[in-house]
Amino acid sequence: MSGGGGFAGMESNVRESTYGVSVNVPLAHDEAVARTVEELKQEGFGVLTTIDVQQTMKQKLGREFRKYTILGACNPPLAYRAFTAELEIGLLLPCNLAVYETGPASSVVSAIAPGLALGMAGGKAELAEVAREAEARLRRALTRLESSAQATES
Repeated sequence: MSGGGGFAGMESNVRESTYGVSVNVPLAHDEAVARTVEELKQEGFGVLTTIDVQQTMKQKLGREFRKYTILGACNPPLAYRAFTAELEIGLLLPCNLAVYETGPASSVVSAIAPGLALGMAGGKAELAEVAREAEARLRRALTRLESSAQATES
């Protein structure tokens, strides 16, 4: 679905997939990672973990792989609400985002659909509300990232 969670006056090409939402951005991988982190901060998320998949594949398997980074993002107020609703929710947190290169100056940024992840906890109303808010925040961050990247390219 296109345009979900967009801003007035900002056209968005946020795509939905089986696992979440994503955008294509005209940015090199490292720039896409840095700008994603900044947009997440604007929505109250901090990045708790950064996994360099390319480096890990090289070190552990001796295999080459494209530039690919997994970011573990957390919004503390939302996480607190989730933990108070379901103590074992830590098994499904934080919200993961993947940033991977598709070319020298192009990347994809994808974010987990929090409703999908938190839905595994049995459909508690409190968790459903946290998931809706987290997804709205992630969509806004991706929409701004995409919009600012396109503006920079123009």
